Amino acid sequence: MACKLPEDFNDTLQIDNASERLDEALQVAQKITSAGVQLYPYMDHAAIFTDPPYLVSGPLKNVGYIAGWDTKCYPSPVDEQDYINVPSGLPEGHSALQKGWFRYVAVVHPVDQPGRDQMLSQGYGNPFIHHLTWGIVPPQRNGEDDFSYACKIISHVVDCRTRIGDQINSQPGTLIMALPRTIVEHSQFETTLPGLLADLEETEYQVESMQGGGFLIQFFALTGGRIEVALRIDTQQTFNPKSVHKISEDEISTQQTD
Repeated sequence: MACKLPEDFNDTLQIDNASERLDEALQVAQKITSAGVQLYPYMDHAAIFTDPPYLVSGPLKNVGYIAGWDTKCYPSPVDEQDYINVPSGLPEGHSALQKGWFRYVAVVHPVDQPGRDQMLSQGYGNPFIHHLTWGIVPPQRNGEDDFSYACKIISHVVDCRTRIGDQINSQPGTLIMALPRTIVEHSQFETTLPGLLADLEETEYQVESMQGGGFLIQFFALTGGRIEVALRIDTQQTFNPKSVHKISEDEISTQQTD
């Protein structure tokens, strides 16, 4: 099924850079799928910076999103400034997903005036789309036990990362792997992992336990964090706090250049 975006986005949210970012996201999705990577038809999530938050969370509520659906908020230290990410989520099977709306939206707002000043200084508008994240379809499970399937998932995402980087001619960001605790603590995990990562250097990946269980493996494809891809299975919350801190501090910026 082809990737799509909500046709009524601009009628729902007034965001100056939306058309540019949404068009770019579809172009990148076409390149990713042409590289043999299967994506879900709707996005895993979008990140939108705003102040005040209700400029985004209010219209999303009218679509059907639940603000703070996972009862979590995620501190996000971007550009040495402090922001808070409060996700809105669509209920499982909601009709808006079939129209191309994102599974989740990270509604990110500044904690203080310096953060707000930094956010607005880039000239993208208020609110503005920071990044958009396509979801990778996980490999089929063919009777493998939990550990073997986890290894299959990691190998699959590593291969996807290589394919995507080659196809769009851009060095992918850090491969951030939030995995079930039982996998991270498995007796064979430490010795098995290097063989799954191909030739990745230690600085190119991060492994952590996923709060609440499940898998959330993600990396950025474009400079400044404009387009991201993620593989998600059975998560009980939108993000993992350790992942958010790493991404916010090292992988993204409010200054997004080619």
